[in-house]
Amino acid sequence: METHVGKSIPRREDLRFLTGDGLYSDDLNLPDQVYAFFVRSPYAHANVHNIEVDTALASPDVITILTGTDYLADGNGSIDHLIIGVDYDDTSLPGFPDEATPSCGVPPHIPIAINRVRHVGDIIAIVVAETATAAVDAAEKITADYEPLPAVVRARDALDPEAPRLFECNNVCVEFFRGEARLTEAAFSDASLVVRLKSLSQRISAIPLEPRSASAVVDPVTGIATLYAPSQGVHKFKLAVMSALNLPTSKVRVITRDVGGGFGARSCSNGEYPLLVWASQRTGRPIKWTATRNETFVSDYQARDTEADAALALSPDGRIQGIRIDYVTNLGAYPVSFAVAGNLQRLAGGPYDVPAVHVSGRAVVTNTVPVSVYRGAGRPEVTYLVERLLDMAADQLGVDRLEIRRRNLIPPSALPYQAPLGPRYESGAFNDNMERAAAAIDWPGFPERRAEAEARGHLAGIGIATYLESPAGAPSERANIRVLPEGRIEAVVGTQSTGQGHETVFAQVIADTLQIPEQQIDISFGDTDQIVSGGGTHSDRSMRLGGTALVRAADTLIAKGMEIASDVLEAARSDIVYAIGRYRVAGTHRDIDLFSVAAIKAAGSSHDREQHLESTETVNVRLHAHPNGVAACEIEIDSETGVVTVTRYATVDDVGRIINPTIVSGQIHGGIAQGLGQALFEHNAYDPSTGQVLTGSFLDYCLPRANDLPFFSVTPNDRQPAASNPLGVKGAGEAGTTPATSALVSAVVDALSCHGINHIEIPVTPERVLRALGVLSTQQKSSNSRIK
Repeated sequence: METHVGKSIPRREDLRFLTGDGLYSDDLNLPDQVYAFFVRSPYAHANVHNIEVDTALASPDVITILTGTDYLADGNGSIDHLIIGVDYDDTSLPGFPDEATPSCGVPPHIPIAINRVRHVGDIIAIVVAETATAAVDAAEKITADYEPLPAVVRARDALDPEAPRLFECNNVCVEFFRGEARLTEAAFSDASLVVRLKSLSQRISAIPLEPRSASAVVDPVTGIATLYAPSQGVHKFKLAVMSALNLPTSKVRVITRDVGGGFGARSCSNGEYPLLVWASQRTGRPIKWTATRNETFVSDYQARDTEADAALALSPDGRIQGIRIDYVTNLGAYPVSFAVAGNLQRLAGGPYDVPAVHVSGRAVVTNTVPVSVYRGAGRPEVTYLVERLLDMAADQLGVDRLEIRRRNLIPPSALPYQAPLGPRYESGAFNDNMERAAAAIDWPGFPERRAEAEARGHLAGIGIATYLESPAGAPSERANIRVLPEGRIEAVVGTQSTGQGHETVFAQVIADTLQIPEQQIDISFGDTDQIVSGGGTHSDRSMRLGGTALVRAADTLIAKGMEIASDVLEAARSDIVYAIGRYRVAGTHRDIDLFSVAAIKAAGSSHDREQHLESTETVNVRLHAHPNGVAACEIEIDSETGVVTVTRYATVDDVGRIINPTIVSGQIHGGIAQGLGQALFEHNAYDPSTGQVLTGSFLDYCLPRANDLPFFSVTPNDRQPAASNPLGVKGAGEAGTTPATSALVSAVVDALSCHGINHIEIPVTPERVLRALGVLSTQQKSSNSRIK
């Protein structure tokens, strides 16, 4: 029997993508459509007393202009983001209900400003016109009477009782605690060495290749609203529209076609989407909106922005005794997701044997663009802290960085391992991963390369970082498989692609289970009318949950076909076997293929009333798995310019069973680029006194380019399959990102260690390097302090 899982089958999606036949949101044009433009606040915090629209309303081709007053008058409300509840909170972990209790309540996210704006880019009005140009022209004629208010930008500043308040209560939305506080304090009291680190995981943007665009249309007869938008899960967007506009589930449909990248930022609905539906209700016309790239810098959800005060307690021989971390996470102006806070609680310790851990934190609102999840969602942040602390401890103890990790990594004999913060690790070869990564980058040969770099006037460094994830995500997934008599299989699954190759890998899974060629299988997703539920794509869950639902549905479908096959073949079900797409009476040549069984069913089989041979299965648990691995990075620093160049990068990633090796490698490549992007370049900067956005375009916000990165040595490890799901997958979507920043900073600090430097903050810009080296004078420092 031919197998499909485990093969590098070319992505079937790529033909349409590369030939321009993809259907992205901006490609869609509806009959008689009009265009929307969102008028946004130039202030980070202000009361809005009057919005004057009469002049703009009289402009050519303008249909209507809507404000928050109109929105409230129509009985609309806030968006339900499910930020506390079953989406991300892992209620199976000990004591969780006490760890996410609101400090002062979670303020509402009303998608259009009602008397007050809370970040630059907050929407104050919607212009609808016959053309996109007319909408923009009219928007320039709208004036508003702003009363500027003091703004708060930094998360720790928002904790100050005297800080400007965004809402009536204080700025703390949630406080969380996890772990054994007394046990951890005792571990620190008994420790021979305590290493401390205060650090910021700076705010960044996801920057998908495709800017956001959406269309909305409301059927004048049925009242059904249809939203076309680039989402990572249509059902969550549907809930957002329903909750904001008080619509029943039967009156909302959300469709997502091709998506040019999500990375977590498109998991939660932005405010523009329910507003477009509302504007279509008001005008009776289909409405389209496409964001400019500059607009996305003040409207797309941003990420990271977590400050931490961390400490590591060690014994004299360098064994970890305890970890203590206190976080302040920046939610931006409106709470959208607490996934980062949830992950920060669970994963302090990673793949290390840590006897005592305590984590505390607060999530606060500030006058900045709202923050949502981004590739890893808390896991890169906590990995960075623990790995930096270990490097600093190795330095103080005079121990090699590999050796201190060898002493602390969970050994195979300790598995399954119950982590003190809740997760239970069933499998992993943590030390083996590290040794393989060190060999892949040629760790022993580095001193020779360092000497060669020094001869060229460069500083060279090498770094290492381990990681362990515990991706959760929405626990519910659904899949339907239907066999068509003409020889096709149709499968619909609740999770969906944002460019990862789901159409290919899902077909591979079904092909293996039904034992038919994958070319006969069609995959659909991204339409709430096609499938009634689904959790979407995030948290490494698509194959773990979606693939599980497909395997179960395929197994059920085979069992359903057995009844018809037993009648046709005149044999007991127990005598029939299924193989290579056919039902056969064991020990004979009498058989019937799957599609003939489907034809009999469609012709009116008396066995049940369903017209098609099909099955639907759901998954309602998270099926936890723990991807893990090690990244090693080598860099050179130009001492005169401070420029850091990545010269080598190797990673070994335990992703469980691999469905398609090429796609897994591609996922890891992309993740590495994003992790190194944060480490070296990316930073959403705000003026701390006014809340003005300082990085409002690609002139200010730097992304990694192809020539900034070396060829990657990627070694996926599929020798440790997950036990939680029938496919044995753990997940690869976040593998590249999670350790990348830690590995690079480890290498940079190694290069700078000859100057007595044991830590440097991210992004490791040339300016930061030169400051660390003492090259910049005091005058230069003050004139180059825009990004701190």
